[in-house]
Amino acid sequence: MDIVGSRGRELAGVKVALCVTGSAAAYRAPELARELMRLGAEVIPVMTEASQAFISPELLKWATGREAVTELTGDVEHIALTKDGGVSLVLIAPATANTLSKIAYGISDNAVTVLAASALGSKIPVVAVPAMHASLYLNPAFQEGLRRLRELGVFIVEPRWEEGKAKMASVKEVVDFIVPLVRKRGELKGFKLLITAGPTREPLDAIRFLTNPSSGKMGFAIAEEAWRRGGEVTLVKGPVQPERPLPMEVRVVEAVTTREMYEAVEKELKGGGFDVVILAAAPLDYGFSTIHPHKIPSGSPTLEAKLEARPKISMAVRKLAPKALFVGFKAEHGVSDEELIERAYARLLEAGMDFIVANDVAREGCGFNVDTNEVFIVDRERHVTHVPLSSKRRVAEAILDLVAERLKGGRR
Repeated sequence: MDIVGSRGRELAGVKVALCVTGSAAAYRAPELARELMRLGAEVIPVMTEASQAFISPELLKWATGREAVTELTGDVEHIALTKDGGVSLVLIAPATANTLSKIAYGISDNAVTVLAASALGSKIPVVAVPAMHASLYLNPAFQEGLRRLRELGVFIVEPRWEEGKAKMASVKEVVDFIVPLVRKRGELKGFKLLITAGPTREPLDAIRFLTNPSSGKMGFAIAEEAWRRGGEVTLVKGPVQPERPLPMEVRVVEAVTTREMYEAVEKELKGGGFDVVILAAAPLDYGFSTIHPHKIPSGSPTLEAKLEARPKISMAVRKLAPKALFVGFKAEHGVSDEELIERAYARLLEAGMDFIVANDVAREGCGFNVDTNEVFIVDRERHVTHVPLSSKRRVAEAILDLVAERLKGGRR
């Protein structure tokens, strides 16, 4: 089957605090509020003083049916919104560099920043939708702030790049981001997941090594989505560049070579207690048989090196974690859909997997070092779920949807 989108009363019973800050994109807030309400959400507007230069609190009252919270009050209404029975989600859209920088460094001086701080302290999801000039977005200090926000657990809906500006994502993009976040929150609570990501490196000498172009984006997307759903996540990662920030609750284990990644996975699984193992990394199958402790001198017209097999992590998982739900990956190059699925299914049977995620890295927009992928997810019964070319976050959602469904059913 193909994964397709749907729209209904998906946010029924959900309370969203829609926080508007001082950006020219504030004019889009009423449209966003109305779309959230069409999906069943109750929307509570919260505004900074600067935002009121762009949009009137009366307009947001008209759009939502609720008085806008515009200032710090004696009864700290903004903090009350984050207590039991309060909001399900804090959505800052549009989010300026000023507001996001304040939240990143714990400055709480207006209704929006105090609400965000209280929400983070109450484990309520906070989603920010940046909108600003490109120079502000790319400022190193602001980028460091974004990294801190992600580590604090703030979700960032990436901007659209147009006319030299980091423009606010579309209403559809924002809604597509928050619907699964709200609906699937807590879905994996009580489950432990071990996930691998990134490449490995096999050294030839002190400065040279063999590797592949894996960016780790797929494994990181799965780890973040699993955390989003309440899972206890351990990520074993290879040397990805640049480093990608993850929420602080995600435990990270570093590995460089394939043997180090194998040993890290082995150690974690021998410790026991993992309910799910997802191998999204791309460890090298071969490494140099001789590793030179110093730099090999240059200048020789030829250099002979012999490769030998490295331990296969996927072949060890079932023995180490016989009861865990096991998801593997299979990359091919330039094959048909039928051949891709056939080869993936053969690997699934060989390794004792429950699901295998197959993709063809020769296809445009797929594979290494890109933000999108097209995959076929195959299970033991040879049922195939096709995820058309989508963001890796969407692919992660599809994988974890199947994982959660299987866990709920009580079957491996």
